[in-house]
Amino acid sequence: MKIIRKTAVKQVITEKSKERLEVKFKGQLTQLENECHQLQFEKRKLQSKKGISTSDVNVRFQKEIDRRKNKMKWVEYQLEQLDILPIGSEITESEVDEIVEVEVGDKWSEIMGERSITIQDGQVIRID
Repeated sequence: MKIIRKTAVKQVITEKSKERLEVKFKGQLTQLENECHQLQFEKRKLQSKKGISTSDVNVRFQKEIDRRKNKMKWVEYQLEQLDILPIGSEITESEVDEIVEVEVGDKWSEIMGERSITIQDGQVIRID
């Protein structure tokens, strides 16, 4: 039988990966700012239409704007932490699904134990 399980993908921080992550985080910030501006524009557009409750529009759009602003705070925090992070340290970047073969007699704790893939500058350097 085959099952799917989660496996952590870790990254070793190098100068190159730090720069790449910084560009990625700054891109996310720009995207979130653009989405906030677009939502503000859409909100104003809907508020000017007749027959639509202004308070309902405000509540709905403000909720989405606040959600994006919270994401922006998180990304800004990640950027701050990136500056502090020393070269050579490992961070968990994401998770991937792994297909595992399970047979009668296998030890469940070994199958479901923590596994990870470590990457340095885009190249797999270790599978634990």
